Amino acid sequence: MSEALKETKFLMKKYKIKANKNLGQNFLIDDNALQDIANGAEISKNDLVIEIGPGLGSLTKLLLEKAKKVICIELDKKMVKILKDRFIAYNNLEIINEDVLRIDLNDLIKAEKENDTSIKNVKVVANLPYYITTPIIMKLVENDLDINGITVMIQKEVAERLIAIPGTKETGAITYTMYYYCEGKKIRKVENTCFIPEPEVTSEVITLNLREIPAVQVKDKKVMFNIIKSAYMQRRKTLINSLTSVGVFKNKEEGIQMLKKLGLKEDIRPENMKIEDFAKLTDLFLKNISENR
Repeated sequence: MSEALKETKFLMKKYKIKANKNLGQNFLIDDNALQDIANGAEISKNDLVIEIGPGLGSLTKLLLEKAKKVICIELDKKMVKILKDRFIAYNNLEIINEDVLRIDLNDLIKAEKENDTSIKNVKVVANLPYYITTPIIMKLVENDLDINGITVMIQKEVAERLIAIPGTKETGAITYTMYYYCEGKKIRKVENTCFIPEPEVTSEVITLNLREIPAVQVKDKKVMFNIIKSAYMQRRKTLINSLTSVGVFKNKEEGIQMLKKLGLKEDIRPENMKIEDFAKLTDLFLKNISENR
């Protein structure tokens, strides 16, 4: 029996708790998986780590040994009580009982860095509930946070889409956002048997390292992501049909002409578009608007 499994069973019995399905709780009980997550985050003694959803603290224990400080953001009050009891002897832990989507992470990170100037990097580590994966990750990458990397364990199919190279078969609308802001890397697969209770899906651990400079230069990134989102609303259609139906192209003829200018085939589908293609299309779209005013 693994140490994580022993600890999990002991804590669940001691505090008379069960995993909260409403909060998407699944406790990781595999020692190797826990160690791989901690190692994959590449944490040093000068790092501040923000752990989202620590649960019983199986991963927290490893993070506390590696980082300068760990801030745990936990919504479940029962878990907060367990974390406080379990790590009472540690002086590099702070626990915040709150929904991470309601927290101003910019202010939190700024305050920590001002309080301790020895902190060099800020990294986020999380075992995210499947139902709220996308909103949390989007908040982390889009809010211009002063963070260096995000290491998360999420549903395998979602993970593959997040770290895919735009224009490949795994590509989805969110792929372009991730690629624009981050360089993704796969750490490992985690089978459902590594959890209590066992989820119905396989998980995967990935690391998203924030780029210093975005992957492409575009006149208006918000417009670009709106165009990408519109294209993927009907991904089985050609790009021209998708974007004509939502008004990005006035008609198919305009769409054909714009794609020709960019050297793209008129029957190209959204998933075959590279992020550079969408950036050029966005700039051309904005140019046409300004010229026709």
